[in-house]
Amino acid sequence: MIKVVRGNPTPEELAAALAVVQARAAVGATVAPAAPARSEWSNPARLAAGRRVPHPGPRAWRTSYWPA
Repeated sequence: MIKVVRGNPTPEELAAALAVVQARAAVGATVAPAAPARSEWSNPARLAAGRRVPHPGPRAWRTSYWPA
């Protein structure tokens, strides 16, 4: 619902303002939101068998999170 708070618009001015509001609402309804970028941590390829696995040792924790 649109309400005129101040002034006395002519029917033509009111129709023009309403057309702009309706056009903006129609464009907003047709544009699909972009999919958010997936985090590297949720990438299933990270769990693939062919990736480099750190060897046990005192510094193995340093390479445990490196991308393959």
